[in-house]
Amino acid sequence: MPSLSATTTAADPSPRLRLHDSWWAVGAAGLLAALALTFCLWASAHLHPDPALHTAALFVHLASMALGFGAVLVIDYYGLLWLTGRCTLAEALTTADRLHPPVWAGLAGLVGSGALLHPDLGSALTRTKLVLVLVLTLNGLQARILAWHLARPAAVARPAAPALRQRTLWWGAATAAVSQMCWWGAVAIGFLNSRH
Repeated sequence: MPSLSATTTAADPSPRLRLHDSWWAVGAAGLLAALALTFCLWASAHLHPDPALHTAALFVHLASMALGFGAVLVIDYYGLLWLTGRCTLAEALTTADRLHPPVWAGLAGLVGSGALLHPDLGSALTRTKLVLVLVLTLNGLQARILAWHLARPAAVARPAAPALRQRTLWWGAATAAVSQMCWWGAVAIGFLNSRH
């Protein structure tokens, strides 16, 4: 989510919707993400890493999970702190903005390293995990638009939840729920697949 300092100035307190925060940009980025995931699936079927490279890819996969999912948990924790009045919306948005790079780095590391781990594409669990990764990516992309709505002056002026329109609150709750469902689902499937 963009920080308030990145989207506002002292002279103009209203956040500006930038080109990369538009629905067109979200759609284009979503298409590129789907193509990147498809390429990784193709690569996983054609690459045959030796045991050392496989072990290295597994380490990167686990480290990427810790990095990305850990950052997401902190973002959602700050969202809960804001909802309970224990921090301001500005603090929650700034924290989310600062943690976006680790989230995206973790997700990219998971997808890239996963291509070297010989995923069983015939498995229903693996296909479900791939769908979860795609949904997670699209959810993260649309969260930039949500951040713009949350950073508007009417939202920032009041620290508690009633300051926002009900629709924006539901949008935020749905975004967090989808994120948690996808991350936890991918973790569970990865664990189940590792046992076979």
